[in-house]
Amino acid sequence: MPTKIFACAMAALFLTFSPAWPQQASDTTAPEHATGETTTKIVSAKSYMVAAANPVAAATGAEILAHGGSAVDAAVVVQTILGLVEPQSSGLGGGAFLVYYDAAKKRVTTLDGRETAPQRATPKLFLDEKGQPLEFFDAVVGGRSVGTPGTVMLLQDAHNKYGKLDWKTLFEPAAALADAGFTVSPRLAALIAAEGDKLKTYEKTKAYFFDAAGAPLKAGALLKNPDYAETLRDIAMNGADAFYSGPIAEAIVDTVRMAAGNPGVLALDDLALYRVRERPAVCITYRAHEICGMGPPSSGAVAVGQTLGMIENFDIKGLGKDNPQSWRIIGDAQRLAFADRGRYLADTDYVPAPIKGLLEKDYLGKRAALLDGDRALSDEAVLPGEPEWDHAQLFGTDTSLELPSTSHFVIVDKDGNVVSMTTTIENGFGSRLMTNGFLLNNELTDFSFDTHENGVPIANRVEPGKRPRSSMAPTIVMKNGKPLLAIGSPGGSQIIGYVTQALIAYIDWGMDVGQIVSTPHLLNRFGTFEIEAGTDAEKLAEPLKALGYEVKVGEMNSGLQAIEITPDGLKGSADPRREGIAVGR
Repeated sequence: MPTKIFACAMAALFLTFSPAWPQQASDTTAPEHATGETTTKIVSAKSYMVAAANPVAAATGAEILAHGGSAVDAAVVVQTILGLVEPQSSGLGGGAFLVYYDAAKKRVTTLDGRETAPQRATPKLFLDEKGQPLEFFDAVVGGRSVGTPGTVMLLQDAHNKYGKLDWKTLFEPAAALADAGFTVSPRLAALIAAEGDKLKTYEKTKAYFFDAAGAPLKAGALLKNPDYAETLRDIAMNGADAFYSGPIAEAIVDTVRMAAGNPGVLALDDLALYRVRERPAVCITYRAHEICGMGPPSSGAVAVGQTLGMIENFDIKGLGKDNPQSWRIIGDAQRLAFADRGRYLADTDYVPAPIKGLLEKDYLGKRAALLDGDRALSDEAVLPGEPEWDHAQLFGTDTSLELPSTSHFVIVDKDGNVVSMTTTIENGFGSRLMTNGFLLNNELTDFSFDTHENGVPIANRVEPGKRPRSSMAPTIVMKNGKPLLAIGSPGGSQIIGYVTQALIAYIDWGMDVGQIVSTPHLLNRFGTFEIEAGTDAEKLAEPLKALGYEVKVGEMNSGLQAIEITPDGLKGSADPRREGIAVGR
């Protein structure tokens, strides 16, 4: 089909999904129950599937696959639509990690589209005039927190390697919707209302998310974004260069540097110098499954792998999902993994990291020996370990704060290629700065605000051009050399726990893809056991207290998306805590 005709057809098809909320395409999941024993519907398909956090994004991505597009073609469409309809989570002004299974080459690789610190950033970026770390939101809101965006370059690089359809056609669905307007979802409306004054700090952002009377947009309101449509069409015609140079780049830099009260240091040369990194997947074997994900600058694959590597020494299947001892082992394994994460993991283009040592079986066996008791580990016992290094190195402990936001989607195409992509602008609504129809990230606040600990440098400190550490954990599970499961979640540093729990539920407890995305959450990062409120998990609160844990019951808003690849076809599901669906045929 000629390019122009195909683009028009995609735009017209897209708009059939866009006017009302929520639209349910055929063969989709419908949010039924966020927690407890009832699970989200499993979607079955023979040829292809998309699971994403928004029904329109998922349905339109699936249509791209139906018209012969690749998993990466669909990813471009899904991302550009998500950046419009859930702008608080991801978009052109942010960054992403993509884990990809190449069916032709039978290998897993990763693309790193993480934001970078400006060349003019210093380790003191988040210190006040007295040399003390800024309060988190004092750093977030404004230009100081904005890193060089990577998402647009990631999409182009992935498409150059793995795309099939013409690049120009892939931006029209989102551009058409931006012109016509989309219906504000209940989730987006609630988040706008909850943001209050922070989202009103800058005039462009206020004008977009609030009505003329200054009231937050309500669910069901029609929201148009012609600036976003123009930006998308410029990128479609001129490639990523249209974003990283010229008027769009100039507007990004001006917005950052002129942010009243908290200007940043991003410059045109930062955008011009940005490059995506292709990195080897970080994989660990767990009970005959190969768990593959994103290595540094993400801590996701290492921390998930470490946790599973320790748990493998215990009969979690035999103990069962309702046994507090299962959660003691899982929780304290997570704590030990987070202790190592805080000490050792950062952008390996800048600092060495003992990834091989951290995932080595004997090392994890020694760490697992700390879990042999029957009570919670004391805080004094949860210290970074001493993995084998290729050379000597000493780091202090990180103090970064990573708050939940972000989005995740998974895609399988007709040829068996698999995308698992986590995408973000960091905290909800990012820096609260908006230009050219999209929000800018606050990703630099994922660096440690402190630069040293007791005179020892912190691995994840700010440095020019460096990528801040992340917890994003896009994952592809392999078995017998073939992809079996694609999964991931948003959620800040809780992502590691969400993905780990889903993998244990799938592999050890035999849950299906509907159950693993909706099962109640329990996790432990720093000593306090976090339990999802209003779920069956609350019945474990008192038993865990009896084991010596402090317990915190609260909302745990994951957004897991999962697709299982079986000999009989595909099975997919979307986390009912958000508004996502799975679509396939």
